[in-house]
Amino acid sequence: MKLNLKTVAMAVVSCFALGQAMAQELKTEVFSLLNLDYPGLEKVKALHNEGKDADAAKELLDYYRARTGVKTPDINLKSIKISKTEQQWADDALQHTFFAHKGYQPSFNYGEDIDWRYWPVKDNELRWQLHRHKWFTPMGKAYRISGDEKYAEEWTRQYIDWIKKNPLVEISKDEFEMKGDSKLKGDAENMRFAWRPLEISNRLQDQTTQFQLFLVSPSFTPEFLTEFLLNYYKHANYLIGHYSDKGNHLLFESQRIMYAGTFFPEFKDAQMWRKSGIDILNREIGVQVYDDGGQFELDPHYHLAAINIFCKALYLADMNGFRDEFPKKYLDTVENMIMFYMNVSFPDYTNPCFSDAKLTTKKEMIKNYKQWAKLFPDNKAILYFATEGKKGELPAYLSKGFLTSGFFVFRNSWGMDATQMVVKAGPKGFWHCQPDNGTFELWFNGKDLFPDSGSYVYAGEGEVMEWRKWFRQTRVHNTLTLNDKDLETTESVTKLWQPDGDVQTLVTENPGYKNLKHRRSVFFVDNTYFVIVDEAAGSAKGVVNLHYQMPKGKIANSREDMTFVTQFENGSNMKLQCFGPDGMTMKKEEGWQSTAYRKKVKRMNVSFNVRKDGGDAVRYITVIYPMKDSADAPEMSAKFKNKKFDEKGLEVEVKVNGKKQVLKYNL
Repeated sequence: MKLNLKTVAMAVVSCFALGQAMAQELKTEVFSLLNLDYPGLEKVKALHNEGKDADAAKELLDYYRARTGVKTPDINLKSIKISKTEQQWADDALQHTFFAHKGYQPSFNYGEDIDWRYWPVKDNELRWQLHRHKWFTPMGKAYRISGDEKYAEEWTRQYIDWIKKNPLVEISKDEFEMKGDSKLKGDAENMRFAWRPLEISNRLQDQTTQFQLFLVSPSFTPEFLTEFLLNYYKHANYLIGHYSDKGNHLLFESQRIMYAGTFFPEFKDAQMWRKSGIDILNREIGVQVYDDGGQFELDPHYHLAAINIFCKALYLADMNGFRDEFPKKYLDTVENMIMFYMNVSFPDYTNPCFSDAKLTTKKEMIKNYKQWAKLFPDNKAILYFATEGKKGELPAYLSKGFLTSGFFVFRNSWGMDATQMVVKAGPKGFWHCQPDNGTFELWFNGKDLFPDSGSYVYAGEGEVMEWRKWFRQTRVHNTLTLNDKDLETTESVTKLWQPDGDVQTLVTENPGYKNLKHRRSVFFVDNTYFVIVDEAAGSAKGVVNLHYQMPKGKIANSREDMTFVTQFENGSNMKLQCFGPDGMTMKKEEGWQSTAYRKKVKRMNVSFNVRKDGGDAVRYITVIYPMKDSADAPEMSAKFKNKKFDEKGLEVEVKVNGKKQVLKYNL
């Protein structure tokens, strides 16, 4: 049933509420943090001035229960819905089995006497995300829908328990960022997890929703209100002085401090919080987003997250009347970011899993496009993807290059039957960017034929960190290495981008290792197949390795002619053949693909290898031919027309089923 005020009145004398009220304390110091001259707080101020703080707290609770002028985009109290999964989280939480991380299921139980420092797997994310309290909002939804006071009573108990067991103590920034073998103990060690700025900001935002859901509960007493507000103030006040230096964390934190300043304007510092968040967002959108719309972590997943951070700030501003604090340039940049993401995504609305990216879903992305279409009603391309093509228009172009960010898209259509390659070869990225310059993913007729390895996990101790290192290796991407080692430099430069005509061309160059640079030339021929030329030039010695990550499934291969042909039945196959110098060897290795945190599947990695003993460049030609049926795999050959590496150009001859194609360029 839906909870209403009559239900609340009938439940106000419940033994649960009485017992809970006894466990709560009146925190009178909260009145010094509030602007008691704020409209609506006149009675609160008068009672406080008379020394009647218990009565003032009751009046303050009445004020909040009657308040209607502040809104957030995260919850509609008139239409509350809860999924089966959320209901499970809420019910499990009653027994202190807390949903902390999607990658660790089933959830862990944290004990009858909650142990907020329990760390069953030494993955930092598991312990950090415990302190985001992801089950609190589902408990609130379960309470409002069912009317069962047990959810509200347990929420208030857990909320206060968290405050008591996770005290705010001061540690240095270096100690916060300490990785492994931490010498911190007790409350100081716990600070790194419970009070990391990102987790603080997460609670600041989510507690505005929880406040609204539980506010009508008898367990939400005047005493609890003072505890809640005091704790909330500590969060916001601490965050203001401890923002992250840069990156998506700073974006999240600034957007969420906006929530604090907007949702609780009664605090004396509320305007300062809101202004701080807005100022940072207005500044960082010019720092973290390149002129072509790419976000500087060069990771599609975090690019999408940044879009939604910037948009969420706009939604909050629209609902509360301060949109004019965001200039037109801010809006234009967000729109460019959306167009960037649209271009690098595949026809099924999923994204390449470059760097630390996770795989999106069509359902999730249609929801995003619908929200974006409201912000940008004149953008017909956004409308097209929001309506699955029922309205709006596709972009007038097909292939598209983002030269500053180093993302390039070859495509012959926007439909599910498209051939589409996305290449990543840009500047040095930030934390979530992996050393993968030159890598690519290739979509053909409904399938990703060269999926990137992904990331699997982020950071921690022992086995967790070993897996983190494995997925970050350059050698597990579709690119070139020296002695299988990670790139030393990730600063690709675009030498040529020609996205039109019968032969579309991309040439990028990265000084990956000391005395060795990698030039990758990609040709999209007749909107049908790809020729990739890799040239490793310089005086460095060692084994030059060309890596390809194969899709999961049956793949026929031959060491004799260096070919791989997929044997799939779904109408999406490819033949890959590599042509290299005499002495080239082929090696098959165990590989993994991850599209979600702690989810991985086995697949095959392949490398072509040539020993480089002197100054001559090592050069490979790879032909990748997509086809619906593996039986249609063509005969292919390729050779260099210019016999040595040429700084100024390239010329190769390729034959597919006897048809000759000369591919060349001059720089």
